[in-house]
Amino acid sequence: MAYELTRDDLEPLLLGAAFFGSGGGGTIESARHLAEKFVAGDYYPTDKVKVVSVDEATDGEAVMVAYLGAPEAINKATHPDGPVIAVQNVQARLASQSRRLAYVMPPESGALGFTVAALVAAKLGLAVIDADGAGRAVPSLPMLTFAAEEIDPRPAFIVSQGGLCVELDVTPRQGNHGGKTHQRDVSAIVEQMLRPVVADPEFGQFGGLAMWVMTPANLGRATPIRGTLKRALDLGRALQAGDIRSVPQIIGYLAEHCGIAARAISEPGTLVSAKVDTSGGFDVGKVAIDAGDHTYTVIYQNESLLAWDSRRAQPIVLAPDSIAYFVGGEGQSIFSNGDLVQDNGKLNPAIGKRPVTLIAWRAEPELQSGLILDSFMELLNSLGYLGPYVPLEAKQSGREGGAA
Repeated sequence: MAYELTRDDLEPLLLGAAFFGSGGGGTIESARHLAEKFVAGDYYPTDKVKVVSVDEATDGEAVMVAYLGAPEAINKATHPDGPVIAVQNVQARLASQSRRLAYVMPPESGALGFTVAALVAAKLGLAVIDADGAGRAVPSLPMLTFAAEEIDPRPAFIVSQGGLCVELDVTPRQGNHGGKTHQRDVSAIVEQMLRPVVADPEFGQFGGLAMWVMTPANLGRATPIRGTLKRALDLGRALQAGDIRSVPQIIGYLAEHCGIAARAISEPGTLVSAKVDTSGGFDVGKVAIDAGDHTYTVIYQNESLLAWDSRRAQPIVLAPDSIAYFVGGEGQSIFSNGDLVQDNGKLNPAIGKRPVTLIAWRAEPELQSGLILDSFMELLNSLGYLGPYVPLEAKQSGREGGAA
């Protein structure tokens, strides 16, 4: 059912979305910078955002909109200029074909993705669809259901904060829309083309992306993962209300309200290091947590992809399964990878010696096969993991083989 978001809803929305983002999906800091400026006035004509379900999105076409690039670089943006201009280019293209854009959709679950979609919708008088392409955040476009369902990626616009617009158009091999695998191939090609563009000094490691225009019929098959904005909003409200203060409480909440069988995969420990390198539109790094005789290490490329326990021979979690941080004690309990380190390279003092626990849960079924899983495994291979995908439940039960 349709509902409205107000400025006050953005903080719980981005907090809940950050938890579901598997360490990525943009930083809480970047989302807050944008949310702080969301007031009706010169930039935004309204301070309300309409959210509709997939089934309700029948009044026009939809487009995915996002920031693409390194979270650390995006942190200082105050208005979503790049994404707005990218969507305006899509609007103009559709209007020239007597078609109408009515909706925007976030690419993934994450603080920045949900915030950007809401703000672009408010700016342009559109509605946001309560769904996304992964149910978690992902490092590349072929990992999204829009690519897996072979939605035509044309037109695709990437726009800098300064308004420089680049359109990416890969001509099909056969016919107007290409053969069966064309759209999947193109999603990978577009990803490979976009990263050098956002790495250009004019873009400064990030830009606004609009692609995957969907009719109501295409929208239904391209978005099997639904209700994710409402899920994030409800979790954020529960966090704000103080209903969730411990690891058992958040695991219980996820089971009762989200149908997610999450589990703690680490002992509570102390954050001891978080190393990041920003290049090619990615933040790439490692996070280390000490807990007695264990050292837990999370390896990420914007999003968390692998988790290791120093006492085990294999990773304890593999993407596409999700990994989240929960920080106990007083203060904010949810952080993304990019929020763990300050601009000066030092650890975020808001965490200090507070206990940090890694929580994990299995990926949505749509991420566990085909193009999406293949894309995750290719990325894991580049990080040095050459084995198969082993779901979280198998790892926790010891059925994977090797050291327990």
